[in-house]
Amino acid sequence: MEKCDECGGKIENKKVDFKLFGISLGKFDALVCSKCGQTLFTEEVSGEIDKVAKEKGLWGLESKTKVAKIGDSLSIRVNKRLAEFLNLKKGEEVTLIPEGKNKLLVIS
Repeated sequence: MEKCDECGGKIENKKVDFKLFGISLGKFDALVCSKCGQTLFTEEVSGEIDKVAKEKGLWGLESKTKVAKIGDSLSIRVNKRLAEFLNLKKGEEVTLIPEGKNKLLVIS
């Protein structure tokens, strides 16, 4: 592959720092477009990334939940694995910050 499928820019081999949930999994070989920055990993490298994510306990942390109603408020449940990863405890106060209409940041 010499040219980017998206913009036609030149494709270069680079080591790229891959982060999952803000945590670096390390630097991996990637094909990177010099024009638009699109990054592609081979199937083999993707397997290496998955292996590191599993070793660090980050694999499968993303989850879906439903918004519930409690009195006049809405409640969002956090599953046990994600709560442990975030080190959230029952009764702990957290700060919620909207980052646009579709993203909510939780700071403990």
